[in-house]
Amino acid sequence: MRVHLAIEPHDMRKSFNGLAAVAGHLAVRGLESGALFAFTNKRRNRLKVLYYDRTGVCVLSKRLETGTSTRPAPSSAGAST
Repeated sequence: MRVHLAIEPHDMRKSFNGLAAVAGHLAVRGLESGALFAFTNKRRNRLKVLYYDRTGVCVLSKRLETGTSTRPAPSSAGAST
């Protein structure tokens, strides 16, 4: 399974439609590709993952109570925003 990680932070107030639009820019087939699309906020204490399971879009959300998530530094090759 492919996982697309948005390196740049995104507005976590976005839900299905807003994040699905971003996912459409990350992959040729968008959500229908079967890949996971992961997004974090600027403070890196929230994570949302979108997944299309052939019956609809699922949004998984996680809020870290302590600490922050890590993400790779943007590079010129293969970085998704």
